[in-house]
Amino acid sequence: MTDLTPYLKPEYYKNRELSWIQFNERVLNEARSREIPLFERLKFLAITSSNLDEFYMVRVASLKDQEKAEYTKPDIAGMTPTEQLTAISKAVHKLVEKQYSTYNRSLVPALDEAGLHIIDEQEQLTDEQNAYISRYFDENIYPVLTPMALDQSRPFPLIRNKTLNIGALISKSGKLKKADFATVQVPSVLPRFIHVPSADTPSAEHAADKAEGNAEDSGVKSTGQSAVRSIIMLETVIEKNIHKLFQGYQVLCAHPYRIMRNAELGIDEDDASDLLLEIEKSLKKRQRGEVIRLEIDDEVKPELLEVLLKEYDIGDADLFRIPGPLDLTFLMKLYDLKGYDALKVASYTPAPVPALSGEKNIFKAIRRKDIFLHHPYLSFDPVVSFVQQAASDPDVLAIKQTLYRVSGNSPIIAALENAATNGKQVTVLVELKARFDEENNIVWARELERAGCHVIYGLVGLKTHSKITLVVRREKDGIRRYVHLGTGNYNDKTARLYTDCAILTCDARIGEDATAVFNMISGYSEPSRWNSLIVAPFWLRKRFLYLIEREEKNAKAGKEARIIAKMNSLCDREIIAALYAASAAGVKIDLIIRGICCLKTGIPGVSENITVRSIVGNFLEHARIFYFCNNGAEEIYMGSADWMPRNLDRRVEIVFPLYDEQTRAQAMHVLEVQLADNEKARIMNADGKYEKIDRRGKISVNAQEQFCEEAQAAIPEETAPAEGNRTFIPQMKEI
Repeated sequence: MTDLTPYLKPEYYKNRELSWIQFNERVLNEARSREIPLFERLKFLAITSSNLDEFYMVRVASLKDQEKAEYTKPDIAGMTPTEQLTAISKAVHKLVEKQYSTYNRSLVPALDEAGLHIIDEQEQLTDEQNAYISRYFDENIYPVLTPMALDQSRPFPLIRNKTLNIGALISKSGKLKKADFATVQVPSVLPRFIHVPSADTPSAEHAADKAEGNAEDSGVKSTGQSAVRSIIMLETVIEKNIHKLFQGYQVLCAHPYRIMRNAELGIDEDDASDLLLEIEKSLKKRQRGEVIRLEIDDEVKPELLEVLLKEYDIGDADLFRIPGPLDLTFLMKLYDLKGYDALKVASYTPAPVPALSGEKNIFKAIRRKDIFLHHPYLSFDPVVSFVQQAASDPDVLAIKQTLYRVSGNSPIIAALENAATNGKQVTVLVELKARFDEENNIVWARELERAGCHVIYGLVGLKTHSKITLVVRREKDGIRRYVHLGTGNYNDKTARLYTDCAILTCDARIGEDATAVFNMISGYSEPSRWNSLIVAPFWLRKRFLYLIEREEKNAKAGKEARIIAKMNSLCDREIIAALYAASAAGVKIDLIIRGICCLKTGIPGVSENITVRSIVGNFLEHARIFYFCNNGAEEIYMGSADWMPRNLDRRVEIVFPLYDEQTRAQAMHVLEVQLADNEKARIMNADGKYEKIDRRGKISVNAQEQFCEEAQAAIPEETAPAEGNRTFIPQMKEI
């Protein structure tokens, strides 16, 4: 075993949280790129805002808990929780400044040119616009609002996590010294923006009460057309009419604000007699968690700000003065406005899976050969059909599946319920601890139980993150097991947005191991031997370390040695140290890592043979693929696990080998094309920064676009979709 001690120096590692902020900056760079259609840029900016919310509620909240507990142990980069929080605050303030610079200086002017005007709160409106807004407030907004005041008889009201609110100072005398604080929540049940008559529109008849997402075609045909549509933010309308809420008082000032709370549930599973009920209770506590961030209008009066800072005990590090609309996720809704197709990427329809062409019986197709799935380029329908056909097939005896995140109205859930109704043995592990999907998963778990499925609520102390479905079928030559193994969730909606890989197989070795996995999950019995599947938290770490060290030994012996690994995040110190040791031995290592990467490249004698690239594109890169040269006896694996301590030590994960030559070639093709990408890939430099690739004199390669083209080219002519039916919808939400 290689001594990794020389490679464990803190200076060889990057802080996980700062690396994540770098990832969000790469997403933000897509919003700043003029090479991308305008409305796609809006989405990328919205994604950075959504990402940042979750980062604070989870990662920053956890660090604050550690700081409160006086936990001072440094991370792998040698930073204590307090040092991390200081660095995070500095980096995030810069990021937020860059977000709003992008919004105010780039996107808003570009929207104006495109015929869509966002009315600024300081903007002078026409008499007709003011009259329209006043009437809209009286008829549609006022009845929903609940103003709340703070005085000696009324305590500070509960402000819910992530809600948008307007704080005001009100006074009967008109003097700030005698002013009371009041607040009103901006209703989330109403549209965030409202259509109003444009200044150049002769009549308000042209601005019917249109809400986000269902507006009529504005007639905008090009980006050069003058403004024909104006919208105003809901909070701006409330601000302009807030005096109507406080009759008999003067409103001295009113400004939007928003708080972020600690969203960690902190469940003690050992003491929870009923995990489902315990999580339900904890979800309610999320709305009352400690406030860890305050966003407020940058024009706020000091007297109003002082009230909020005192109530929430917020310092400058967690105070964000915002020069624009709070919570930029509203841009996702703006994207849905009709009439702007020319400013969006053309839609994409996932292609049929070639291996299933002309074959209605999916089990028959799987018996012929393993089937490789690459979503969203290839359709997710075969995965749904796999479960649906199993549910109705009289020869299927049992279906077993793990569910981490599923969609609303999930066809997978419906198929499992149908299977139970048809008398099949259905076992489903629903992971209740899937963060921010807890409530949704509780609903599904109860629904499945009502249908007669045997539901398991995960394992104590572990999240079940593996993606596996086992179908047991009675056939002429005996029992045969069919298995789906993948890198992504059983969610038919995100399968159109995330890039994931999977296989459908009836390989006996994998089938036997799949049975062992479910027996282990449901009965806590670990089998004496395994054929193929590598399972965390039992021996996945050990296996990866062995595979990396094998390449190191081969390089030292002058044999062929190479590693290519594609994943979402890399932050496990032992794995990184092993990669450093392999690199020092001469192993060429190419890492394709979308998000967090705590490894540093270019360290003399340590990581000079390692490259790290990140691809941020229209789809969220989510697949995990691992290649080990093994002196020409190549081994290729896919699975649900990243190289992170939580995946290797605290989750039930499955990594599986690819045996079939065609599936191996298809997985390698994914890696090769992504390594050739010079449009969306960013390369990590020795200073830790990511830079675009110089394409001068080179053929331009966009991996995601190439996979789309290859998938469409493989469709038989009689089943090919109509021209222009292509959908790219960026989603960058997972942390």
